[in-house]
Amino acid sequence: MDRLEAMRVFCRVVELGSFAAAADKLGQSTSAVSRWVAQLESHLQVRLLNRTTRRISLTESGQAYYERAAHLLTELDEVESAVSEQAVVPRGTLKITTSTGFAVHHLAPALAACRQVHPQLQFNVSISSRKVDLVEEGFDLALRIGDPGSQHVVARPIGKTKLLYVASPDYLKRHPPIQTPSDLAAHNCITYEHDSDGGIWNFYDEQGNKHAVQVRGEVHTDNGEFMVEAAAHGAGIGTGPCFIVRSYLEAGRLVRVLPAYSADEMTIYAVYPNRKHLSAKVRTFVSFIQQWLENQNQEQSACPSSPQ
Repeated sequence: MDRLEAMRVFCRVVELGSFAAAADKLGQSTSAVSRWVAQLESHLQVRLLNRTTRRISLTESGQAYYERAAHLLTELDEVESAVSEQAVVPRGTLKITTSTGFAVHHLAPALAACRQVHPQLQFNVSISSRKVDLVEEGFDLALRIGDPGSQHVVARPIGKTKLLYVASPDYLKRHPPIQTPSDLAAHNCITYEHDSDGGIWNFYDEQGNKHAVQVRGEVHTDNGEFMVEAAAHGAGIGTGPCFIVRSYLEAGRLVRVLPAYSADEMTIYAVYPNRKHLSAKVRTFVSFIQQWLENQNQEQSACPSSPQ
């Protein structure tokens, strides 16, 4: 019996919760996976798993063995990775989740450029506003702006973007002037589902003083692209990162609200489940897009400021 392979199979069964799921992940038959575990139990002369028709569970001995085996396999992977990291060619499919705005304005051109350098890489991109469970839903990587999500993931900062407050020229003509942040209380502001500040917009004057304003409005959304587009059609005052808003400002469809004040800067994160199991494809693409974002910031001027 290959004890190392049996250990790997057993750990995968535990992590995925069934023989069938482990077999599918490992590219083996369910009966083969079951035999590996049975051989391991025979070798150890102890039952590791309780089996029923509906589920499996660890015995006390199984729990103790799994904890040590998982740690040992992690250490082994790290040793192999450290030795062969420079020789590894990134290949395979990278499954990524991100928001619409980031996907359209940054990820699409970045992955096209990455493919020219690393043609062995393929990409499967899922666009969603919600923060998916990377492990549960099988994603290698998430690209998130502002809030990286769960504290149980690894969040690596890879860039920055400015947050801007904007409205259409038509909206501003039809409503009272906005001269200070407190004036926003009388305006229809488009609110965002994933706003970590709970509808509080922050502005900073030239002296660095913070002005926090609780905003309200008749339109609420969970999509940043929709918010900016709705603002361009006069639905209210919206907010968005520079990379989404830039083209609207340049086309005159939106102008900045309170341009004399600065706003929060948001961090762009590459998020992955576990640093210890970082594959060559994830490691390569994260480094690539971090450099790509840095180059974009250097090539592009700051978002234009538009007078009200």
